[in-house]
Amino acid sequence: MAKRTRKVGPAGRFQSRYGVKARTIVRNVELAQKQKHICPSCGHKKVKRISTSIWRCGKCNIKFAGGAYLPKTESGQNVEKILRGEAVPKDFTSQEDRKKEDEKK
Repeated sequence: MAKRTRKVGPAGRFQSRYGVKARTIVRNVELAQKQKHICPSCGHKKVKRISTSIWRCGKCNIKFAGGAYLPKTESGQNVEKILRGEAVPKDFTSQEDRKKEDEKK
């Protein structure tokens, strides 16, 4: 039997409803969430989504919370950088810097 949804993938269930852009967005999100991801604990590509924001590694059986569609979100990665001290938040200024700015005005 021929594959019926070569171009549209999992969004084929919507047929011609909801518009091309909405179906394309759904397709991209679902393809990203259904694939296997790298485990933050053991490093193997065995992480699958259990439910919304809950991810489990098939190798080391660790469960962890992540994003709704991807185990690591962009904002979560930014927070990790800040906690490691690699990046400083853009709107973060110390009280001394604020005083200096006020004195200049």
